Amino acid sequence: MITKTFIGKMLVTGLFLLVGAGTGFSEPLPRLVDVGADKCIPCIKMAPILDQLREDFAGRLEVKFVDAWKNREEASGYKVRMIPTQIFYSSDGKELFRHSGFYGREEILGKWRELGYVFDLKQP
Repeated sequence: MITKTFIGKMLVTGLFLLVGAGTGFSEPLPRLVDVGADKCIPCIKMAPILDQLREDFAGRLEVKFVDAWKNREEASGYKVRMIPTQIFYSSDGKELFRHSGFYGREEILGKWRELGYVFDLKQP
């Protein structure tokens, strides 16, 4: 027998999943979105940095790359003026900071520290 409580929980859970489905992110983690292009020189130089951040801090930091030339509609939602642009979001989705141009690993991690997020390789 299905109760109202069960249906209510299903609706809330389903709504939560539906809301999260369009973002490309699965958990409420701080996020770094890099809007660039696979043929842009600074973007090419940033690709291994983003890949390493994604690997080093999996489960603690979401890292997403949006190709502005291949995914124009998605990229337009970020309202960038030049590429690459990195956008830092809190775990609740609030934009905290954005930077345009090449941004090295230490600069990225330093900005996260400045924003109150410490990503240490020693932490699980």
